[in-house]
Amino acid sequence: MNMKRIIIMAAAGLLSFGGAFLAAKFTKSTHVTASEPNQAAVATEAGDLKTAQATADAPDAVGLSDSDMRKTITEKQLKSLVYEVREKMREYDTKLQDMEQREQRLQITEDTLKKDIEELTNLRTELATTVASVKEQRDKLLKTRLEIEQVEKSNLTTISATYDKMDAASAGKILASMCASRAQSGAVAAGSVDDAVKILYYMSERSKAKVLAELVTSEPKLAAFLCQRLKQIMEK
Repeated sequence: MNMKRIIIMAAAGLLSFGGAFLAAKFTKSTHVTASEPNQAAVATEAGDLKTAQATADAPDAVGLSDSDMRKTITEKQLKSLVYEVREKMREYDTKLQDMEQREQRLQITEDTLKKDIEELTNLRTELATTVASVKEQRDKLLKTRLEIEQVEKSNLTTISATYDKMDAASAGKILASMCASRAQSGAVAAGSVDDAVKILYYMSERSKAKVLAELVTSEPKLAAFLCQRLKQIMEK
C-alpha cells in the first residue's frame, strides 16, 4: 500500500515538472519572437546613426572600403618602417666612419710614439757613450793633475821665496838637478820633478820667467815639460 502511494506521487511529480517545463519554454519562445522585431529596428537605427556620425566626422574616408583602409594603414606602416631602417643605416655609417677615423688617429699616434721611443733609445745610447768618454777623459785628467795640499803649500811658499832671491841661472841649475833622473827614452821621471814644478809654481812671475828662459837654453825639453806641468797644478 505504501509502495503504491509512493509510485503514484512520483508519477504525479514528473507530470507536474514536465508541464511546467513545457509552459516555460513556450512562454520564452513567444517573448523572444515578439521582441526580435523591436531589437532589430533599434539596432538598425543605431547603426544608421553611427554610420552618419562616422561619415560626418571622417569625410576623407567616404568611398573607401575596409580593405582599402587596411591597405592604406599597411602602406603607412611600411613607409615608416623603411624610414626607420634608413635612419638606422645612416647612423651606423656615421658611427663606422667615426670609428675608422679614430683608428687612423690611434695608428698615427702609435707610430709617432714608436718613432719617439726609438729616437730616445738612440739618444740614450749616444748620451751613455758621451758620458763614458767624458768620464774617461776626466780620469785621465785627474791622473795627470798635480795636487797641492794646504800644509804643503805653506812649505812650498817659503822655499819658493828662497829661489826668488837667487839669480835665474843658479835657480835653473838646481831645478834641473832635481829633474836629472830620466829614463833612457828621454821622459822625465816623476819623482822629484813634481817638487821642482811646485817650487817653480810658487815663485814670482818675474823669477819664474827668468828661470824658464835659462832652461830653454840649456834644457829645452825640460823647460817644455815644466811649462806643461805648471798648467796641471791644482790647489786643494
